[in-house]
Amino acid sequence: MREASRGASQFFNARFQRALAHWNRRRLAPAFPTPDWQKQLDEDLRMQRFEGAFLEELRLEIASQAAAAPTDVEGFLAWFEELKATGPGQGDPLFPWLAAEADVEDFRYFLSQEAAGEAGFEDLTALAQVKVPASAKMELANNYWDEMGRGNPKGMHGPMLDALVAELKLEVEIDETIWESLALANAMTAMATSRRYAWHAIGALGAIELTAPGRSRATADGLKRLGFGGKARRYFELHAVLDVRHSEDWNAKVFAPLVAEDPRRATAFAEGALIRLTAGARCFERYRQTLWS
Repeated sequence: MREASRGASQFFNARFQRALAHWNRRRLAPAFPTPDWQKQLDEDLRMQRFEGAFLEELRLEIASQAAAAPTDVEGFLAWFEELKATGPGQGDPLFPWLAAEADVEDFRYFLSQEAAGEAGFEDLTALAQVKVPASAKMELANNYWDEMGRGNPKGMHGPMLDALVAELKLEVEIDETIWESLALANAMTAMATSRRYAWHAIGALGAIELTAPGRSRATADGLKRLGFGGKARRYFELHAVLDVRHSEDWNAKVFAPLVAEDPRRATAFAEGALIRLTAGARCFERYRQTLWS
């Protein structure tokens, strides 16, 4: 990879996004001390510079739209809710098609890409909530607990997706995944792991809760049409319902008190949300190009 300061074109391609994804997998995996830890730190610093430049390009891309977000509580919440209808990627024709027309092989492609781009909502939430004010932290913790099945291993959301991947016999590999899907996961991971983007991460996670129910409903309906049982559909059936409540609580208990305390956070929330939705829109467009060609 070239120096990060030499432009954006290096970020929007498979080579860069796969390198970033492999680095994220390595640095976030539980590990043991090694003799070459200083060499790893040097590599981490190099990659963090690339990661930071990547995020700044994503911010620049949506800066003018985010700047239009009001910074008072009521105004911001109204602006944010409108993203459900008019935000990037919303109403994409891919999802009605998945619900009504896609065949099993179409779903295998779609879900393999989506699974590869899944950064782990529970882990991202846990990372984002560090040192966040108590009122918002409590709601983030509640959301995390839902993702963890409220203490019941059978209710954990991550293994539900894993079960669908196993039933469809999907191969989820970084080097076989389109760069757009990797870029989405990389952007989410970057915001959650860097404290200078903590408010962006919370905005991005809130955008997922806001917009996921409709896409999840369409995906679940398509799987049902194709004869997949409740166990296979459970991940999407659950998010089609649960995320509606999560989004309401996120607005009232996370965004509202945090913006009231510091209006500058509204712009960061808006930027994070738009980064996430724009990355999703790129994925949907690429999926359609592949599946409808």
